[in-house]
Amino acid sequence: MTKIQELAVDPKAKGLIFDIDGTISDTMSIHLIAYQETAAEYGFEITPELFFSMSGMPAYQTSVLLKEKFGLDFDPQEFANKKEYHFLQNIYKAEPIKPVIKIIREYTGKLPMACGTGGTRFYAKKTLELAGVLDNFDHIVTAEDVENHKPHPDTFLKAAELIGVDPEYCQVFEDSPLGIRAAETAGMMATDVTPFYTKL
Repeated sequence: MTKIQELAVDPKAKGLIFDIDGTISDTMSIHLIAYQETAAEYGFEITPELFFSMSGMPAYQTSVLLKEKFGLDFDPQEFANKKEYHFLQNIYKAEPIKPVIKIIREYTGKLPMACGTGGTRFYAKKTLELAGVLDNFDHIVTAEDVENHKPHPDTFLKAAELIGVDPEYCQVFEDSPLGIRAAETAGMMATDVTPFYTKL
């Protein structure tokens, strides 16, 4: 019988950086439903494929892209606010992603750790709190903290700076292609957590 490979920390890693949505907490299906409910109010449809191609971006940035893609006339900030409202109604349904939670708890106090997310600080802290790991992190880099978001490397570079570890010795745990690209562009070790759980 083949043993299932476990999610692991690279022996070269001196610091760990975690995305939040879809990495620490299985919130992606909840975000998808929130986008679909909001899009329905504006008369268009968001498929899972379209959603996942944009995952990792802040809600406002995603809303701008949706407006351009569908050629619609709406206020992106208003759309983003409605989407976040729908998300907040169901955030309590999110399940912690156990293989990632295990690593966070195991390495707390052993290696410096930070979170790097495209979400806002409010939702980042709420999600970490519900997953039971808010107190495990001294540093959280959010959409408000950088100008250029994923797939740009700025979020992860800021996190590395805060934990005092050179990028090449940082291991990033991510679930989205944009996040993986951001980590690789930052010169970090990128680990895709999606093979270790089911997103939808």
